Amino acid sequence: MSLLRPTVAAIATAALAAGTLSVSALPAAAAPAPQPAAADKLGAHDRALIKQYQQQSRARSVQPDALRATPDFVTLIVAVQEGRTAAVAKEITALGAEVTRTDAEVGYVKVNAPFATVDALVALDGVVAVDADELLQLEDVRPDGELTGKAHGGKGASGGKELPAGPSAKTPDANAYMPTSETGSTDFKKRHGTYDGRGVTIGIMDSGVDPTHPALAKTTTGERKLVDTVTGTDPTNLIDLLFDNTWQLVSRQVSGPKYTDPDTGNVWTLPEHEGLRFSAKRNTLPNGFTGKIGVLYRESDDAVWVDTDGDLDFTDEELLRPYAEKHQVGVLGKDDPATGINESVPFTVQVKRDMLSSNVIGVALNYIDVAHGTHVAGITAAHGMFGGRMDGQAPGAKLVSMRACHSLGCSSAALTDGMIDLAHDHGVDVINMSIGSSPEFNDGQSARALVYNRLIEESGVQLFISGGNSGAGANTIGDPTAADQVVSVGASVSADTYWANYGSEVKAERDIFPFSSRGPREDGGFKPDITAPGSAVAPTPSWIAPTSVAETGYTLPAGYSMMNGTSMASPQAAGAAALLLSAAKQKRVDASPAELRAAIYSSAAPLDGVTAIAQGRGQFDVAGAWKHLEKKNGTGDAVTVSAPVCTPLSGQLVTPHTGSGVFNSCAPTAGGQKPGESRTYEVTLTRTSGKEGSAPYKLDLSGDTGAFSVPRTVKLAKGVPTTVKVTAKPGTAGVHSAVLTIDNPSTKAVDQHAMLAVEAGADLSEGWKVTGVSERNGTTHYTVVVPEGTKSLDVKLSGAPKDSQIRWWAFGPTGMSAEKVAAGTLSCYSNYYEGYGCTPEGRSYQNPKPGVWELVVESRRTTPVFSAPFTLEASVTR
Repeated sequence: MSLLRPTVAAIATAALAAGTLSVSALPAAAAPAPQPAAADKLGAHDRALIKQYQQQSRARSVQPDALRATPDFVTLIVAVQEGRTAAVAKEITALGAEVTRTDAEVGYVKVNAPFATVDALVALDGVVAVDADELLQLEDVRPDGELTGKAHGGKGASGGKELPAGPSAKTPDANAYMPTSETGSTDFKKRHGTYDGRGVTIGIMDSGVDPTHPALAKTTTGERKLVDTVTGTDPTNLIDLLFDNTWQLVSRQVSGPKYTDPDTGNVWTLPEHEGLRFSAKRNTLPNGFTGKIGVLYRESDDAVWVDTDGDLDFTDEELLRPYAEKHQVGVLGKDDPATGINESVPFTVQVKRDMLSSNVIGVALNYIDVAHGTHVAGITAAHGMFGGRMDGQAPGAKLVSMRACHSLGCSSAALTDGMIDLAHDHGVDVINMSIGSSPEFNDGQSARALVYNRLIEESGVQLFISGGNSGAGANTIGDPTAADQVVSVGASVSADTYWANYGSEVKAERDIFPFSSRGPREDGGFKPDITAPGSAVAPTPSWIAPTSVAETGYTLPAGYSMMNGTSMASPQAAGAAALLLSAAKQKRVDASPAELRAAIYSSAAPLDGVTAIAQGRGQFDVAGAWKHLEKKNGTGDAVTVSAPVCTPLSGQLVTPHTGSGVFNSCAPTAGGQKPGESRTYEVTLTRTSGKEGSAPYKLDLSGDTGAFSVPRTVKLAKGVPTTVKVTAKPGTAGVHSAVLTIDNPSTKAVDQHAMLAVEAGADLSEGWKVTGVSERNGTTHYTVVVPEGTKSLDVKLSGAPKDSQIRWWAFGPTGMSAEKVAAGTLSCYSNYYEGYGCTPEGRSYQNPKPGVWELVVESRRTTPVFSAPFTLEASVTR
């Protein structure tokens, strides 16, 4: 029996159904936080969340009225030891918490835990890691956020060239608007006509996919593209209970032909059927409608009527069932054909029985209020964009949409549940998720990351996840993209795409977007894994305003938008993987997740001039990866890497100060390196598979090879730890990184990669001043050491040409942005909206954390000055 007071069922039935449950602003006073236990499996970030939830609960739980009831619990995502799922669930229940889901295959338990039980739950022996359910914000992937579509000046960014024409039905499949060709996929599909994704189903974990878009209607073989569309949200999750408005809880039994709603006095007309249940809940739709939408449910067959026209009459409505059964799509509102935007909003229905108790049935009106998921889906698999030849990566592939997000954000519990359901229940072959968080501690050991690792192994479905948009500083990679077996994707961009999608002229043929999150992980782990194009014109819902960049000179029609981010890079990679899986199925070649990753990683093409921590192994190369799979090159030998790590947080690692790559971001007084200092790091390699005895391995470096050196070869005996000495000598202040390749010539795949990264900071004791040149869309990186006891770090930027749009962005010692404004492409530039809430010329960082700070100088894409000389100064007040 649950000891939650009030229970989830009571809260949700009363408050959610009545539409009165909301989140208020936090009070100024903070409730005491639970004290962390030794070897904390929860972590500082999640403890802070729980503290916040306690504050909110106390602030809103003053009234005893059931309609004002609020949660006094937190939803926890729990990763448990293999084989102990049932036992741990039983122990959790004994603590007085409510287990709402278990998945023994992946060692997952989901719990609604009263605040007082959290520490005891975390301390259970069978518990490996715990995450608190949280609302993850969907990043705004419009190029200029709320200002997208407005001209921003910067005349001359086009270099005087005639602006590009917009995409149309005449645009060829190989184009810079939807740059699938930059992975080699368009040439691959030309050479192998049927290797276009057919036979493969891609899961899209996101904000939902438009079920009516013409470019997402059919595959290249004429089959229905969208196989199913479902929601992963669940009112038993704390965050979904508070924020997802699409669920209606139908517990009120009614009968026709007339029914008077006691709450409103409205008289409804009902069909004369047995076993009817009714609900009417307030919704706000993306077409501007706000009001109650009536839902009528029939118990005998889970059928649903929705009052789409607001006339209080269900008898004139279509009887709807879940999309997978008959592919039914309802419509809310009426379109005005005289406007470009569609004023009607399509939706599908979903039913969940016994959601909160045997008396409560959930009906979801699965409508889309944000364009993100449809855009992502289009990149993976669109076919016939603009009615012409433009396609996404895998136009022959089918799609399954799992909606875990809405305009307010995404529940991390829904992202976990939905991911498991996608892999287990919907027949998908590969999954893309362009959602994540940017935690300070990103070691790849969160509960969600561990569950995702297990899910990949157990289901045989590879996950591709966006690396994050928190760059351009080091150690900004997100989570759960930090999970070992997830393919983490950074965002690359070509000169052609800068021109086609932004009207901005650059010199570098290929580069990385400044916003793309950099590695390594906190433990030195190898992230991001690869890159793929991070900007695209792709399908979006016709009822959501399209976005395009004013400086291009063209405007996109409703149903298409240009967006950018690692959110766009990840589906490029997932779609490219679908091509490989399509080819493998047709050729009857094995392509397990491990074999797929080995093929992609072994063939990735490094981008010239891009650092290792920004691009990982390099750009996805479809043809190169297929060669590996077709030749059945396998996975190579398994080689583990254990290396020294020194960061401000490395004492919190599973093995303190030890990880899977060399990473030193400490200040010199705390174990870090000075510029010009040589240091040797002992890295332990252990081969755990392959032939018995000893085998030779080549050691190779790419990236900043001037800062690192390793022996050319090493012999590894199976099961025997072997030490390799890696020498690092950063010649200048800055972030120095390289990829160490460990390869047995007798295996056909590259056996292992490890990241090497050292941050050597400049001394600020006498002040610091540097001059440089910043190129349009480029970044220049500097590091400085802020000593203990500093009261203020003061930074100034000067000397840039008149009208140039240039900024610096500061990252603290743990990789987190130190700016008060949100990350993105709007704030802190000179001559651009007066800094947009930020002072471009000089800023002071009060009581800065001691350690190595990174200052990134960047010129905006709209700057009229292609190469801008500048002076950057920094000093400290102690």
